[in-house]
Amino acid sequence: MPTVYVDADACPVKDEVYRVAGRYAVRVVVVANAHLRVPAGPPVELVVRPGFGAADDWIAEQIGAGDICITADVPLAARCVARGAVVVDPKGRLLTEASIGEAVGMRDLMEDLRQSGAATGGPAPMTAKDRSRFLSTLDQVVNAALRAAR
Repeated sequence: MPTVYVDADACPVKDEVYRVAGRYAVRVVVVANAHLRVPAGPPVELVVRPGFGAADDWIAEQIGAGDICITADVPLAARCVARGAVVVDPKGRLLTEASIGEAVGMRDLMEDLRQSGAATGGPAPMTAKDRSRFLSTLDQVVNAALRAAR
């Protein structure tokens, strides 16, 4: 049975994850640097790992093939993909072995541009269309993981 790991500190789609996971009775592990409010009872569990990078490290150590990670953190996504997991970013983009290299390259390029002063700012704000795309992608990914687990 797949587990959904949520890199939760800055995740804008936690409620959407809980909704999809509840529909399919899939376990969700919410990992954060500090305590967060999560729905009571199974299948949602909160894991707190204080310290810089501690939550990411914990997810990367625990996640396995067939699991799902929700994160906007590209380096964490690359670590999860390397372990055979499926990664969905909060805007509904699926990160796979085929696409993670491009995502890492783009992240590194933007970081270099920001440090040189040529580019500033972060990602565009979430829209209703982004949330809808995320819900659709997560639903498809969970269904595929459940079929593969049978």
